[in-house]
Amino acid sequence: MTSNYVTRDNYGMYARSSEGPGPALMGADTLLGNDVYNNEDDSLGDIKEFMVDMATGKVAYAVLSFGGLLGMGDKLFAVPWGALSLDTVNKRFTLNVSKDTLKEAPGFDKDNWPSMSDSTWAGGVHKFYGTPYSNA
Repeated sequence: MTSNYVTRDNYGMYARSSEGPGPALMGADTLLGNDVYNNEDDSLGDIKEFMVDMATGKVAYAVLSFGGLLGMGDKLFAVPWGALSLDTVNKRFTLNVSKDTLKEAPGFDKDNWPSMSDSTWAGGVHKFYGTPYSNA
C-alpha cells in the first residue's frame, strides 16, 4: 500500500483540495513516510523526520532514509528543505540527485546523529545539495 500525504490525512485536511490545506500549507504528520524520488523516477527513500529551526519555526531539513533492507542498514541524510520539491501529481517529494550521488552525500546512522546546528556541518550539507546557507 502506498503511503503518502493523502493516505496519511487522518483529519480530512486534503479532502477539499481546492479549499483546504495543501499544497502550500501541509500537515507535518501527513508528510512523514512520504517517498522521495529523483527526476529520473528512481526511488531515493522516504522521509523519516523533520528538523525544525526553533528560532525561525521553519523546517531546516528533512531526514531521508536510503538503502538497507527492511529498515536494516539504512543510511540517513539531512536534506535541506530547499532541495526538495513536492510532486503533487505523484504525491511524493522530488530531490534532484542521482542514486550514485546520494550514496556520496554526507549521511549518518540512526545511532550517530550529527550536530545539525553546527555551522560547519550545515554549510557542508548545503554545499553538497547546492542550496543557500546562512548561519546568521
